[in-house]
Amino acid sequence: MAKEGMKLVANNKKAYHDFFIEEKYEAGIVLHGTEVKSLRMGKCSIKESHARIENGEAFVYGMNISPYEKGNIFNRDPLRPKKMLLHKQEIMKLNGKLTEKGYALVPLQVYFKDGRAKVELGLAKGKKLYDKRDAIAKKDMKRETEREFKIRNL
Repeated sequence: MAKEGMKLVANNKKAYHDFFIEEKYEAGIVLHGTEVKSLRMGKCSIKESHARIENGEAFVYGMNISPYEKGNIFNRDPLRPKKMLLHKQEIMKLNGKLTEKGYALVPLQVYFKDGRAKVELGLAKGKKLYDKRDAIAKKDMKRETEREFKIRNL
């Protein structure tokens, strides 16, 4: 995502390995004081995070924003649940999908867009072990053919 005014902070490559991503949504994040400064420094991890909808509001759990070094008593718990800002229609649609078996809401990346912290959420369906093996085999085959093509064209 190298669009105008965007700065990538964290990327969740593991989500693409573990899930089939069916739809993507952009949501704002409610942050407090020093969390924004820490995020601007790139101190964020979303590898083990997931999102849920509770009482008509969306929250992300397990998103680790490390405490800001120069912050003192204003630092918050790095693993606290963070509220996400979505339209009501989007929340209702996601809630309907999440009640179906096998669906999960996974953060794919955290970035700044025009100075505001955003998270890209993916509506995901879990992969089985054989799906993961198949994806790895395809990736290896593609890498091998590119390597042979490169050698042939030297």
